Amino acid sequence: MMTDERSAPAITDLPDHASIGRVVRDQRKTILIALALMVFGLWFGQYGTWTLAGCIAGGVLIGLANLLHTEYWLLRIITSGIEPTRGQITRTTIVRLLVLSVVAIGIAVAFWPAGIGLLLGLAIFRLISLAMTAIPLLKELKNQ
Repeated sequence: MMTDERSAPAITDLPDHASIGRVVRDQRKTILIALALMVFGLWFGQYGTWTLAGCIAGGVLIGLANLLHTEYWLLRIITSGIEPTRGQITRTTIVRLLVLSVVAIGIAVAFWPAGIGLLLGLAIFRLISLAMTAIPLLKELKNQ
């Protein structure tokens, strides 16, 4: 039986340990786009809206930190061989999103009205993150 080289990686192809360096390498394009968005936003802050520009850049940064933390957590689970239950995954996700929401809303309220830019920055980063995930999936579907 012949194997297709486009098939999913074998279990032995998975990394043997989780590291932050591996997560950063895997997400380097998303990190570069996020950094470019933050620089672009802060560059426009020179036109008198520093607080808004800083909040938008902060939202992108918080979104990036959330993505990297989630990827690291998932990599640790995969490499450990532990099979968490749905309940454990749900609880961990809810706690992570609750902390993210409290921090984001707290900063938004503290810097109101420009603080709404933090929530905008989170939304922008989420769209970028979804696009960076969808593009490789669409390419894979096209190749099949």
